[in-house]
Amino acid sequence: MKAFTCCIAFLALWAGSSLAQPNPDFTKANEEYAQGQFTEAISGYEGLVRAGQWSANLFYDLGNAYFRTGEFGRAILNYERALALERHHPEATANLQIARDEAHALELQQSWQERYLQFGSVNQYCIAAAIAFWLAAFSIAMLIFGRRKSTTLIAAVIFCLLICAGAIYAVITLERGSNGSALAIVTGKDVQARLATADTANSVLALPPGSEVKILSTRGDWIYAELPNTLRGWIPAKNAEQVRL
Repeated sequence: MKAFTCCIAFLALWAGSSLAQPNPDFTKANEEYAQGQFTEAISGYEGLVRAGQWSANLFYDLGNAYFRTGEFGRAILNYERALALERHHPEATANLQIARDEAHALELQQSWQERYLQFGSVNQYCIAAAIAFWLAAFSIAMLIFGRRKSTTLIAAVIFCLLICAGAIYAVITLERGSNGSALAIVTGKDVQARLATADTANSVLALPPGSEVKILSTRGDWIYAELPNTLRGWIPAKNAEQVRL
């Protein structure tokens, strides 16, 4: 038994030390960035992204590398991805604003509901809705099987259902809002949103690299998007990427 316990302790220690080891590919990309080899660093970071090894710091570093090469659209895209994974990332927030200023990027306007709901994330609202739902279900079960009808339990059920409904409303509002799942960043240069799916169609709005759009639908090689000026237009799909992978 003692030998088994020692073996388990050793395996746990080994696993912990393995997890603590930095990813060699990430370390190599960071070294290339530090040496000013930004193109090589981008290649390394992008390889980690394709492998699904996502983290806020990975996207932040990738954004910095793109910024150094003057690709402000992709820099902004990756800062946004970093913030999508970690809302409170001060370095990504600061560099995102610098990149936007450099590129003169346009931003989507938030609704007043979004502004008031920004203090919580979609995940936090989902958790709140789930907790409130199960508390309401537990209270209803107590009312059904209890000998006495408690006004306190009735009030608790109503309160929990209201919290659940409010949290669900917040999730829907944020997911459909300017920073929701349809948010995309313009990564191409000299991009024009047009009235139709043709390069000869009239232009609706010029979109500098890094500008935000909200994808509404797709048709072939074009996406139909909500634009920062509250109008809508068609953009070549190759010139915009969604923030959420």
